[in-house]
Amino acid sequence: MRIIQAILPALLIATTVVQAQTLSRNKAFKRGEQLEYRVHYGLIDAGEATIRVTHDTLKFGSNKTYHVVGTGSTKSAFDWFFKVRDRYDSWMDEETLLPHFFLRRVDEGGFIINQDYNFYQTSNKVKVKRSGTDKGRNTSGATFEVPDATHDIISAFYYARSLDLTHIKPGDVVTVQTFFDEEVFPMQVKFIGRETIKTKAGKIRCIKIRPMIQEGRVFKEEEDLTMWVSDDMNRVPVRLQADVLVGSIKMDLKGYSGLAHTLAVEK
Repeated sequence: MRIIQAILPALLIATTVVQAQTLSRNKAFKRGEQLEYRVHYGLIDAGEATIRVTHDTLKFGSNKTYHVVGTGSTKSAFDWFFKVRDRYDSWMDEETLLPHFFLRRVDEGGFIINQDYNFYQTSNKVKVKRSGTDKGRNTSGATFEVPDATHDIISAFYYARSLDLTHIKPGDVVTVQTFFDEEVFPMQVKFIGRETIKTKAGKIRCIKIRPMIQEGRVFKEEEDLTMWVSDDMNRVPVRLQADVLVGSIKMDLKGYSGLAHTLAVEK
């Protein structure tokens, strides 16, 4: 279960390498964008993931938001082994891209987690409502203290995409504060360099990054997860590759629509 559960959050978090750079008004994405991924477990075509920016314009108080939905599921041929149906929703501020509300709906092999996070950015608090079959913790209704400008895993991804990469250089390591699974998670990410990779859409110029993840639980080593993000104004994740304790995972971009800019595909 931990292997499958690591896939979608890893995709959403991985581009936070640019968190330390200067934020400008978002030009990287727009409402209606959709990114689709194919997930391979070793040689097996195991599942798919989609992340999309809806056309909703729900307000929290006077603040308009982007509503982003991320889903992950195993394919029917893999369901007999371990069935996954996951969904993550984030309502993030249109100006700051900080989250107001986050939903997590996880169904993995009959193991169900439902989490609702209310973010109170001005008071540095997150209130959590939890239900499901996970009885390991009883934190429903609990309030957690968080650092300034704390993101959920989806808002962190979109915030990172909107930042300026002009001055980033190989070897830079930055940290972004995220709140996930009822814990503050300081994600550290290292910028490796630039590389062109082959995809079904053609050769795409990419930025190569490496999130520093917790070894021993899912991954063999803390640098066993690598990400390639399009080296253009979209900052679209193109490929994710990970070595885990019982095999390897690869996730490739298989389709996209509604991009704000042309993807960096070489002719």
